[in-house]
Amino acid sequence: MSRYINPLTDFGFKKLFGEEVNKALLIDFLNHLLPYHHQITDLTYMRHEKLGSTPVDRKVVYDLYCQNDKGERFIVELQKARQEFFVDRSLYYSTFAIQEQALPGDWNFKLSPVYVVAVLDFNMQLDNNYLTEQALFEKPEPYYHWARLIDEVGRVIYQKLHYIFIELPKFKKQENELETLRDKWLYMLRHLARLQSRPLALQEQIYQRVFEIAELATFSKEERYAYEDSLKAYRDFKNAIDTAKAEGREEGREEGREEEKRKIARILKVYGQPLELIQQATELSFEELENL
Repeated sequence: MSRYINPLTDFGFKKLFGEEVNKALLIDFLNHLLPYHHQITDLTYMRHEKLGSTPVDRKVVYDLYCQNDKGERFIVELQKARQEFFVDRSLYYSTFAIQEQALPGDWNFKLSPVYVVAVLDFNMQLDNNYLTEQALFEKPEPYYHWARLIDEVGRVIYQKLHYIFIELPKFKKQENELETLRDKWLYMLRHLARLQSRPLALQEQIYQRVFEIAELATFSKEERYAYEDSLKAYRDFKNAIDTAKAEGREEGREEGREEEKRKIARILKVYGQPLELIQQATELSFEELENL
């Protein structure tokens, strides 16, 4: 039986990072994902639902939406399943945080920075054909992506729009391999639900707070029910994804077997074997054989 919550459930993620009393956890987590010169000292939670400019426009609902004391916006998302246009979705989400900065009357269009931070429980599909010359010489961590507006040789041309994607399945480090506080945060996110005690590598005070908050025994009855519902939804979702993958692999194997049969049939036809014999050997229909 689990001792701690699964932080990749909606309830678990928001329990750790979305409550005012736990704001220090979110600040610390973000500071170890952001470059050193983008550090946060304080955050204010903001309304996470953003409406379009007209009643018929689409709205967005962020997992977490915050602003720091300098007016910088932070959209923090937990994404459990691959979406074909996930990066497009992230860009679309960021436009709401940009548009709301517009001032009435005369305005010089000066904007505060916007950060979209997405923790992904899947691997992204990146097109390496679009690597820039500079990127080809960099060797970042395979699970960490910090995207900005750059030109054709990798020079940053706009400093106020940032997208950080963390592919958790690619984070493979074990406890004895954890070197940075970023490593430790990602290890905690991946393994917390399976732990029965706080590992020696996570002895910093901030992680002590994580384990205190995450311990299921301290939950109220209402919190426990809410978490169980969220955990069930998470497990049902993951099972559905795993089933779909298995069915897809089986379909792929079946397609491979069918293609192998067609290949054999073509060879037999080249050697002039009668269709009846080829049909018996491959179990393909006479119509398929005639069309090969």
